[in-house]
Amino acid sequence: MAEVSVIIPNYNGADFIRDCIASLKEQTFRDFEIIVVDNDSKDGSADLVEREYPEVRLKRLDQNYGFSRAVNEGLRMSSAPFTLLLNSDTKADADFVEALHKTILSDDRVFSVASKMIQMKNPDRLDGAGDLYSAFGWAYARGKGRKSEGYRKYAKVFSACGGAAIYRRSILDEIGWFDEYHFAYLEDTDIGYRARIMGYKNVYCPDAVVYHVGSGVTGSRYNDFKIRISARNNMYLIMKNMPALQILINLPFLFLGFAIKACFFILIGHGRAYLSGLKRGYIMCRDARKFPYSSKNLGNYFRIQLELWLNLFRRLPG
Repeated sequence: MAEVSVIIPNYNGADFIRDCIASLKEQTFRDFEIIVVDNDSKDGSADLVEREYPEVRLKRLDQNYGFSRAVNEGLRMSSAPFTLLLNSDTKADADFVEALHKTILSDDRVFSVASKMIQMKNPDRLDGAGDLYSAFGWAYARGKGRKSEGYRKYAKVFSACGGAAIYRRSILDEIGWFDEYHFAYLEDTDIGYRARIMGYKNVYCPDAVVYHVGSGVTGSRYNDFKIRISARNNMYLIMKNMPALQILINLPFLFLGFAIKACFFILIGHGRAYLSGLKRGYIMCRDARKFPYSSKNLGNYFRIQLELWLNLFRRLPG
């Protein structure tokens, strides 16, 4: 049994997946397997993996079920104690897996370790150094757009970006796998949030460097699909993970956060998609299961709330 399972969800990633897998072949840490879960790609990328990398375990899905379902399918194929998620449009440094593995082994209360993600097209700029979440209901990449030479220190983060992070399988089994209601976007914030409620930690490792194309499949930063799904999941994330009292405490901040984003997307011509997404998120909350509240986690909720307030004063998302 491998120590680490590297799961690569793929959808039409033919332009990128060769470089992704090739970078894994050059890793200093070798005790891992590679699992590619293909969401019914139409560009031949699944055939490419099957043809050129017979050692890679390939799972073909019959339609595009989204990121969360692809990850869960990979988890069903794996029995490794650690799961490393990697987007198909990434290229990892040679000691990437070793750095993540070493960091997660350092503390058995660590659920996930975020990597230092650098923009592939602008390598002097960060794509993210772990994720933050604020009382505005905003999740955003820490350090995004800043100089990539920074963020050299290990740090606690709210959650790890699922595009390049390692997770402890035993805790995944405890808190539940990736929520397939999300389809894509904010599913990594959700799972990190659940781990925090249960008292586990998410940390950032500056030595695990990976280069990320970003929007490699969707093609742009702002489009109706991404905005609608992200808004929907944003509403769902709050309603699912916050107890009623915490929602009430944060209501003024949440209202302001949603209002600011609504104004922004209206100004750039995507207002209808954003408002439609919020409505769908509210409807979805009625069908999905809320993460169970327990009084034994009250201290964890308190610490999370302080962090949500603190993050109001950190850098706004770009």
